[in-house]
Amino acid sequence: MTRCTVFLLSLALLALVSLCAARKLQPTAPLLLSGGLVRGNIAADGSHAQYLSIPYATVTHRFQTAESDPKWEGVYDAFEERVRCKQRVMNTRPTGVEDCLTVNVYTPLPQSDSPLPVMVFIHGGGFRDGAGSSFIYGPRHLIKHGVILVTFNYRLEVLGFLCLGIKEAPGNIGLKDQVQALKWVQKNIRNFGGDPDNVTIFGESAGSASVNYHVISPMSQGLFKRAIMQSGSAIAQWALQFEPIKTASLLAAEMGYKTEDPLALYKFFNSSDADDLISHRIPREKGSTIISQYVFVPCIEKSIPGVESFLSDSPINLLSKGQYNKVALIIGYNNQEGYYFAGRENDTALLEIDFYNALPRDLVFPSNMQKIKTAQTFDELYMKGETISNEPTALLKYAHYLGDVGVKYPVSATIDLFLKTLNKPVFAYQFTYGGLLNLAKIAFGFRKYPGATHGDELFYMFSMPAQLNVERDMVEKMTTFWTNFAKYGEPTPDSSILPKWEPAEVQDPQLMIIDKECVMAPVWGDEYIGAWNDTYSKYRKTN
Repeated sequence: MTRCTVFLLSLALLALVSLCAARKLQPTAPLLLSGGLVRGNIAADGSHAQYLSIPYATVTHRFQTAESDPKWEGVYDAFEERVRCKQRVMNTRPTGVEDCLTVNVYTPLPQSDSPLPVMVFIHGGGFRDGAGSSFIYGPRHLIKHGVILVTFNYRLEVLGFLCLGIKEAPGNIGLKDQVQALKWVQKNIRNFGGDPDNVTIFGESAGSASVNYHVISPMSQGLFKRAIMQSGSAIAQWALQFEPIKTASLLAAEMGYKTEDPLALYKFFNSSDADDLISHRIPREKGSTIISQYVFVPCIEKSIPGVESFLSDSPINLLSKGQYNKVALIIGYNNQEGYYFAGRENDTALLEIDFYNALPRDLVFPSNMQKIKTAQTFDELYMKGETISNEPTALLKYAHYLGDVGVKYPVSATIDLFLKTLNKPVFAYQFTYGGLLNLAKIAFGFRKYPGATHGDELFYMFSMPAQLNVERDMVEKMTTFWTNFAKYGEPTPDSSILPKWEPAEVQDPQLMIIDKECVMAPVWGDEYIGAWNDTYSKYRKTN
């Protein structure tokens, strides 16, 4: 049994505990929403009310914008989570449904007399799996600070990010689902006691890249006041498709159908069984990293009459020009992001990886010789003469590479771009704490090593069904930083007893190291990130 399997079984057990607990909850009084009357549950400890799996839009056509404002008769009992979007986690069987667009709302009790700030979380998962589920993203730690928490599902993988440049499949449907969720919040959150004029969106990994996309998309203008980006960026190599027709044709070929005609591809995919679509994957190129497998992701849309575009230019161009929604930001990463990715590599693929094929797909070289030299440079910089393998020292070096190229560099570069073009505060951070709730690091085999890997900070922000009364100080610190920002626009207002977190400046930008002791440190104090910055300044592909 693999470490990943054990981790998934553990989460399933927590889910069972949650379902058993849910039977003990008490119904709330009905609320009138845009779709009709809804009842939620009061948590067993009386700390909050929860409204689960409320439909915010209806999927009526595959690959197209969902219909907003679904209606229902009578009272909708939002007592339990009913659906997740169609997906396949690792090598498991496909799960979920296509009509999956639901929202969860958690409100603190007793109810406040004045409208509360709202925090809307966008889940990660590489745009290929995940859900806004309370099994992982539980509300208790956050809402005790006097905020309302909202989570939701959005369409994933090929069903959410097929991009054919035609009206039948224009692209970015998963992001357009997110826009509809944010519009639903604007329309309904006041009825839950929330303030629609004080909404903070936040997300991790692909959810963080999604937050970045909402910041740069005109479609999302006015739907939120602040944004928090955790370990992901729209300018990361895994967050943008560059050849969407080719990607779609490769998937079709795996399913036994060969064409590069967009309309023919649409008809084939539209008539295919959803489980069949999700079950097939484009083969990983030999020598490439696990990050290369994220292929059905956002795209730059073609202009199509009658179809509203979410993204019409590359994120790097829009950020560089300052053409985006100007909001205050928290943005950062974890110091050992790569443990997560290296721990997911299988031994066979690991031994085949070479730096030539492992270079990110958003680099384009004038000649093959320049690509070879660049690959050699990073091989020497990270591996220092050692071959990539599952041996501990080699795996740690490879993890360093994956974390830098996949998360740390693109987030650092995004901080830099915002500082040059944004007239609002940017609070940068690096989460480095290693404790009992670093569950991602533990699950992927790096328990004994210091620091925090991809996703570790989530377990210090969100509660889980089986409440673990551990790491209370770090949970309090993280949730206070985040909710202060949602409430006041800064993580450490004058009334805060936490160490002062200063916004970054264009000259010598500083970030907050979040650990037992919090200190400020340079954003660009790393030779590895400097090497990536030099490389991208010469070879970045923008469209």
